[in-house]
Amino acid sequence: MSCSEERRAAIQLGCIADDFTGATDLANNLVRAGMRVVQAMGVPTQPLDSDADAVVVALKSRTLPVAEAVTQSLAALSWLRAQGAQQIYFKYCSTFDSTAHGNIGPVTEVLMDALDTDFSIATPAFPDNLRTVFKGHLFVGDVLLNESGMQNHPLTPMTDANLVRVLQRQCQRRVGLIDYKVVAQGEAAIRDRIAELRAQGIGLAVVDAISNADLMRLGPALKGMPLVTAGSGVAIGLPGNFGITPSITASALPPAAGLQAVVSGSCSLATNRQVLAFIQAGLPARSIDPFQVAAGTDVVTQVLAWAKPLLNQAPVMIYSSAESDAVKAVQARLGVEAAGAMLERTLAAIALGLVELGVRQLVLAGGETSGACVQALNIRQMKIGPQIDPGVPWCHAQSDVAGPTGLHLTLKSGNFGSDDFFVKAFARLA
Repeated sequence: MSCSEERRAAIQLGCIADDFTGATDLANNLVRAGMRVVQAMGVPTQPLDSDADAVVVALKSRTLPVAEAVTQSLAALSWLRAQGAQQIYFKYCSTFDSTAHGNIGPVTEVLMDALDTDFSIATPAFPDNLRTVFKGHLFVGDVLLNESGMQNHPLTPMTDANLVRVLQRQCQRRVGLIDYKVVAQGEAAIRDRIAELRAQGIGLAVVDAISNADLMRLGPALKGMPLVTAGSGVAIGLPGNFGITPSITASALPPAAGLQAVVSGSCSLATNRQVLAFIQAGLPARSIDPFQVAAGTDVVTQVLAWAKPLLNQAPVMIYSSAESDAVKAVQARLGVEAAGAMLERTLAAIALGLVELGVRQLVLAGGETSGACVQALNIRQMKIGPQIDPGVPWCHAQSDVAGPTGLHLTLKSGNFGSDDFFVKAFARLA
């Protein structure tokens, strides 16, 4: 084996993501920057079975009780370190989805303790998807986070855009800021600011970034930092620290074939627009009525019977996405956790049934929905492929249900993608 092959065989970056769509979002940016990436669904029980420069362990820990999120994250860390990961990346949502108590802060601090490091950074900035941080405040497009619709999130409503304040409420360590003026000066200034903050006893710093250029200036300053915490944006500046440059071969997947379907459980404003665009394009779509599910109606069998004759003609979509008022009405009647879990189980069973009917190109929308569907399909690892929209790639995975050819799928975060995402995704794969 050559020296180059030995270098490529090592895992250089070990990543822990707090949901499944966020994991593919991160993996997508690493692939675009030239890394070969494998995404594992949950903490693997065996060593990695394929070469990769980076591994992303996808957890469903974003909305778990803090203690469970911490336990799962430490298990992922232990496995990644056993594979030789040189740097750890804790990935959370670009809208900093969390409650007053976590899970971002507690998971970050326990990872810092385990890695014996006294400092790390935090920034969900992802300018390609209009997530920017300025003076410590998170913007979604042109509005503050708490005015973006995220204040109505059914599980993690975000009512404060000041990330220093949000993170400090979740942490024991003091939280500071590396502002845009420092970032604009580049690596040396950022490193100097980190040294200054550490001397002040500050253990975490929110970092401003309003452009990809900011993220590229930040990347070199993070070389050698044991733990990086961020959304997926910071990933574009890290592969260069390992001597890796962009390459089209990093995103190569097997040829696609088979029937096509969309399963959407996200209720974000972006996904609601995407559902509407799919319907307006004249493609077959069917909504799930949560009250029928709660009443015991066999919705899964009904939906699959509806889909079966249509699949040979065009992509079909099954969705539970709805406007925020409708979501609140369902939650008021059924309970927040019960309503969410019920719909996840239903959509997961539908996804499984669609693959059994021959679907081999599957788009999943929403973090919780994607997680439930991937688990129902018993998918353990995915190879990350080409980007559809910023933060959303096609992937390829093996599943017993899909047979020897495997399955192409994409896990779309609720807030990501253009309005025509569902319509164009299959054309992009072709």
